Amino acid sequence: MNFIRSIATATALCLPLVCNAGVYSDDLSRCLVESATPANKAALVKWMFTSMALHPDVSAMSAVTDEQREEANKAAADMFVELMSVTCLEQSQKAIKYEGPVAIQQGFQIFGQVAGQELFANPNVAQALSGLQKHVDSEKLAEALDVGQ
Repeated sequence: MNFIRSIATATALCLPLVCNAGVYSDDLSRCLVESATPANKAALVKWMFTSMALHPDVSAMSAVTDEQREEANKAAADMFVELMSVTCLEQSQKAIKYEGPVAIQQGFQIFGQVAGQELFANPNVAQALSGLQKHVDSEKLAEALDVGQ
């Protein structure tokens, strides 16, 4: 259970890991990214979103129900098992055998980053993110960083 929890945490946070990726975790990452369907990526993003929505700084902004969170948990778990035990079985086995459980974390970290990039590439999301620009004090920032505009 701790193994699954650590993989889930690394995937959700998409934090850089202390260890360098090895050849087997690279192979696993490549398999996950190339083999994942749009539904797989959506399941991962939904799981990440429903989990992050519990953080006290944003929980009041989200109306995610416990039922929706449970559905996202199940879909992400099903996706994880399918990718690890069928789609990328050989790469998963080698990664664990030669590099240990951290290789799985690294593989899913890359997969999570790619899924997140696709999320941010959505025109609606990109437009919302660009709303930051109208509130940035460019002059103050340029002066503080000692760069010309």
